[in-house]
Amino acid sequence: MAPESAAAQVLSAEQRYAAELAFLAAHDDGARPPGWALTPRAVVTFIRGSDGEALSLPADRRSRPGGVDLPASLTIVPKFVGERSLVERCVVTLAGERGLLLVGEPGTAKSMLSELLAAAVCGTSALTVQGTAGTTEDAFRYGWNYALLLAQGPTPQALVDSPVLTAMRTGRVARIEEVTRCLPEVQDALVSILSDRRMNVPELSGTGNGLIRATPGFTVIATANLRDRGVSEMSSALKRRFNFETVHPIADAGTETDLVRRQATAAVQRAGAPYTVDDAVLDALITVFRDLRTGRSGEGWDVERPGTVMSTAEAVQVAASLGLAAAYLPGGDPLDLVPGHLLGVVRKDDENDHARLLGYWDGPVRRRAEDGSAMWRRLWDLRASLR
Repeated sequence: MAPESAAAQVLSAEQRYAAELAFLAAHDDGARPPGWALTPRAVVTFIRGSDGEALSLPADRRSRPGGVDLPASLTIVPKFVGERSLVERCVVTLAGERGLLLVGEPGTAKSMLSELLAAAVCGTSALTVQGTAGTTEDAFRYGWNYALLLAQGPTPQALVDSPVLTAMRTGRVARIEEVTRCLPEVQDALVSILSDRRMNVPELSGTGNGLIRATPGFTVIATANLRDRGVSEMSSALKRRFNFETVHPIADAGTETDLVRRQATAAVQRAGAPYTVDDAVLDALITVFRDLRTGRSGEGWDVERPGTVMSTAEAVQVAASLGLAAAYLPGGDPLDLVPGHLLGVVRKDDENDHARLLGYWDGPVRRRAEDGSAMWRRLWDLRASLR
């Protein structure tokens, strides 16, 4: 068993940004919806950042229980790269206690946005259900402690709350990841929860505990991948209980490159090493990802898109792998590793994707090499490593 003092590999949003959340709670003392830890305006600031501006906190708001005072000023870092209007619409949806469904291609940070919203709104992102083909209705409703059930019969003490039921009791946000991975009959357990805001427990009927009503502040954030359409299509009744918001891939190449560099650097540093991959290598990597994702190069050349998703999340993983190789297996040029890692990303579902990647090398990579770019000439010379 690991010691209690062992560091966690990944911290939740409320742990990672605890200082910012505490500061914003004291900084903005405006009106808050029932059960909210921050004002809606502060939630947007937490997610989008303070635009590089240091927010000031009056002296009379800095004291905290326990003797650890808040700082006089703090710059809130941006955490989600996307349109501010998207974040604002999400916040307004949650303030109205309506279900929010984030949809988009895999790797567009839907889960991260869901986690950030839940942490800022109610202080915890832990009330989460991971949707799979094996998820049962109990994950949305309740289960039983069978030892107590056999000893006492159906009692409130024997009831085991699901994350959704816990959120209902406490007025918090429940998160449901990959809701379309759940079977339709399981999904539809959410219909009455989102419309009636109560849950019946037939086994406890007549005891005064057979009806559990949602506390003000309760709502649901769900995510779904566009690639999963048709896996378990949501019923029209369930769709009507959600506001749909689409999370798009990052539009600006420079913004995406900065994000990949920042996250890859953090990943390599967590592994105990500095990030030393040259910016030019990273630029070339992002260019390949964006070309294959959109089906068109920056020069306007057509590119056959692979069936796999060339997401920003995958780009971060490749960039981190290059950094780890440079740190722990030195002696070569990280650029030489790019084709092999790209092949690992592309060749997942469709055998023809290998040919599509070779076609990209024979098209844009070769053309850029012929235009005199040393970087792309080296990548063209590495074509044989794709076989």
